Amino acid sequence: MIEILILSLIQGITEFLPVSSSSHLILISNFTNFSQQSLSIDVSLHIGSFIAVIAYFFKDIINFVKNKYLFKKILIASLPVMIIGYLLVETNIILGIRNLKIIGWTTLIFGILLLICDQKAVNKKIENHLNYKSAIFIGFFQVLSLIPGVSRSGITISAARLLEFKRVDSAKISFLLSIPTLGAVSIFGLKNIVSSNDLEFSILNIISVFLSFIFSFLTIKFFLKYIERFSLKIFVIYRLVLGLFILFFSYL
Repeated sequence: MIEILILSLIQGITEFLPVSSSSHLILISNFTNFSQQSLSIDVSLHIGSFIAVIAYFFKDIINFVKNKYLFKKILIASLPVMIIGYLLVETNIILGIRNLKIIGWTTLIFGILLLICDQKAVNKKIENHLNYKSAIFIGFFQVLSLIPGVSRSGITISAARLLEFKRVDSAKISFLLSIPTLGAVSIFGLKNIVSSNDLEFSILNIISVFLSFIFSFLTIKFFLKYIERFSLKIFVIYRLVLGLFILFFSYL
């Protein structure tokens, strides 16, 4: 139960903060002997985050008539990462880049990129400036998040800041982009569970979904309020310290 709590906490917090959830989960698997870090638990954690982001932006989603053009752009922006991600998984290329050295370097490099992008003086808002061109630009940047350590939220926020979107609007774009992405990850994960005949479903899966939902929802709420007043420097500092820590141990 403690393992499920820790994994849910890591998934819920790191999925939406610009620090990379996949790298933290890989670190857990490398430095611990958690017995509950299975495919079904991993899928359950992602489903919890998926439900959380839908719940938080529920009013925007149900107001489809008003936001139909926005969600068309979000869907188009999500296509590159879903297509390329599927190809990387099907060809097993993704397995070759899931190592500590790559995670260490990407954590450092893209942390510095986040710092640089966050320094721009910007004033653009989603309602007025998110067109198809900018959505596709951010969408192709999101493909980089398939590399562990990059951070999906971090790279999409960086791309939006490069396009001169306000910090809060950049985060909202990132969170909205997570809806189709997390949905695709959840569906693909369930497909793999079915194909592997690993259909065992337990109370731990339900608890994983619930805890991941709670931590994810609270993280989204906290992060949006935080960046209304502060910059992203604290997350950059965390990434730099974490990256150096990972590189130290990976090169020992």
